[in-house]
Amino acid sequence: MKTTYLRFWAIWRRFRRGAGSAGHRHLQYASQVDQLMHRANPFASWHERANWMIDVAEWIRHEPRVSLLDDGAWRRVRHQRSRFLLEWLDANREVRRVVQATLHKTLRESVGPELFAGTGLPREPAFFSELLERVVRLAFPRPPALHDLSTLFTSMFPDAADADWLLGLDQRTLARLWRLCADEAIAFGYLQQIDEALVYLVSMIVAAGISPAFRQRLEPRMPLQAMPFMSLRRELEQYLVGGGDAGALRSVRMLIAVCQAQTDRIYAHLDEHGVSVGLVYHLERMRAQLARMSRLIDLRAAQNTAQNAAQAQALLVDLITAHHERRSVRGLMQRSFALLARKMVERNGDHGEHYIARDRSEWRAMFLAACIGGFFTAFTALMKGVIAGAGLARFFEGVFASLNYSVSFITMNAFGGVLATKQPAVTAPALASKMGALDTVEGLRALMLEIAWLLRSQAAAVFGNLFAVIPTMAIIAVAVLFATGAPLVTAAKAHASLESLSVLGVTPLFAAFTGVLLWLASLAAGFADNWFALRRLREALTHHRRLVHAMGAARAARCAAWIENNLASVVGNVALGVFLGMTPVVAQFFGLPIDVRHVTLSTATATSAVVTLGWQSFATPELWLAAIGIFIIGLLNVGVAFGCSLLLALRARDVPARVRRLVFRTMLRRFTASPHAFLFPERKAATATPVAPSRQAGARVSESTAAAAPAAEPSGPKEDGTPQSDAR
Repeated sequence: MKTTYLRFWAIWRRFRRGAGSAGHRHLQYASQVDQLMHRANPFASWHERANWMIDVAEWIRHEPRVSLLDDGAWRRVRHQRSRFLLEWLDANREVRRVVQATLHKTLRESVGPELFAGTGLPREPAFFSELLERVVRLAFPRPPALHDLSTLFTSMFPDAADADWLLGLDQRTLARLWRLCADEAIAFGYLQQIDEALVYLVSMIVAAGISPAFRQRLEPRMPLQAMPFMSLRRELEQYLVGGGDAGALRSVRMLIAVCQAQTDRIYAHLDEHGVSVGLVYHLERMRAQLARMSRLIDLRAAQNTAQNAAQAQALLVDLITAHHERRSVRGLMQRSFALLARKMVERNGDHGEHYIARDRSEWRAMFLAACIGGFFTAFTALMKGVIAGAGLARFFEGVFASLNYSVSFITMNAFGGVLATKQPAVTAPALASKMGALDTVEGLRALMLEIAWLLRSQAAAVFGNLFAVIPTMAIIAVAVLFATGAPLVTAAKAHASLESLSVLGVTPLFAAFTGVLLWLASLAAGFADNWFALRRLREALTHHRRLVHAMGAARAARCAAWIENNLASVVGNVALGVFLGMTPVVAQFFGLPIDVRHVTLSTATATSAVVTLGWQSFATPELWLAAIGIFIIGLLNVGVAFGCSLLLALRARDVPARVRRLVFRTMLRRFTASPHAFLFPERKAATATPVAPSRQAGARVSESTAAAAPAAEPSGPKEDGTPQSDAR
């Protein structure tokens, strides 16, 4: 309300002033500039002169909190203020001489190499050191630095929008500002500091470029002195000593491009063989240093030419932009983890291809595998009850519960069983990999077919788990009752179990949280796979001397291959077991009432409670509320895990938001039109060529797949995303 009132008041004042507003503004500018310029004092301390320069920049860029002008209008206002300041100084010669003397003395005493070689560039030697440094800079103010041009520059331009304002200044205004602030002696001093910055940058590049982590990932191998990083340093020294020779300048620019190409090759190696966050950080730092070197070389080469002012302007804009990007903690983490996330997504997608049933035979195979998983889950729930009733300390109860889950999941996987809620986290990346070919109607139709296959696989796994766990758990409970004469759980515990699964309680929240744990377990599996590939452990195990001596070369190779193929699965199962077993313990330690709700385990618990309470429990509302709760648990377990994994996969593959919205909208339309097709395979499903898992964004679906898709699925989408009927 207050903001609206102030806006109307501003409109009224502008209406009352009419055409006289421009003159009023100039009178206001004159009084402000007069006070500001009379504060200039060349005999003041360096900090006082630096603070005066910061105040001048703040007056030029000042924007009130309440304004009716857009960003472009305020940019023009800043340009008007800059020109007015220069015209006012031209009209007041005595004040201009004092101001010019103050600026010259301040810039002459300022030290510039840190501005050119450090502003906006990562400085710390490791990723986590840089991350901590950025967090500290956000939390605490920087100490004042005497004669530091970098600190003065970043204080004068504290906003990222200052780059646009500086870039919009015309050449005449830039020339007038340069004549006011500097002279030939200052320009020569800063040229020497640019040379020092170039030497510092090339030294940092050489130190990283000849390190073992870089050299081992560059093919073909070459002698140390022949590496382009070493050649860049030699050519740069010749260029600086030679006074700007044109041939040396071309060599330096060519070698900068070659070094940038070398970083691209290392990126490609990481993308293929495994990602290291620390190495990605060093690559990003080297690329930023090479780009800064290129900018400084362009400025140095443009001395005494018509392009000098434009190159200086471009360098200052680059310094402002890079400084504000360097302050971003989020940007650092996104750049450093983007490649790792993509690699984990791709590896999870490769594993997820095995969990997608594309026809009736694969659907039946998935159902049978899920039945095996449900059978083992019943015994997992039985052991969970035994551990809970043993009266152990809470920590040891969580440890044994984690062991129970982990051993059960690994055994289930060894016998070919499937746990339904583990699928979404690995099948979502497989689905995201298909979203690169959506520039045609056939590509979108093939993607809808893939989504239908995926959802059918999820349905088959859930149906199979529940189909097997309910009778298996009932048989176990009845067998215990006949063998011992006592039910598996007491009546009080049975009622408590059904109440804990009720949809009216906190069950939905716990189920959604469990979906996040399922997704985190899949990330652990992808991280382990990437870690194994990054350290080339398959080759290490294959040629390990003691292992080869004990097992033989062929068996050692098979053992290494088996570990490579199954490491991700084992780590994912162990991580999921630890998450399910230890999360309630850790939450209780911090006083948080958090528990896990897994659909298959919850179904086994409810089954044992029903056996204890007898048939009359079907007439009680608590059983039906628990049944609805289990249904909600299944939806949230699958939905949250799938959603988290799909979101990460889409971000890692840079799928545009427009494409994501189109896919979700089309999928919703098709599911509304024919939900049965997303749960069960069609009786007369045409055999469609499956979309091969590919990491190439330009994958296409064959004409036979596009023609067979309408016969097996609901109608395909039009180009605008609406369903359409196909000719048979």
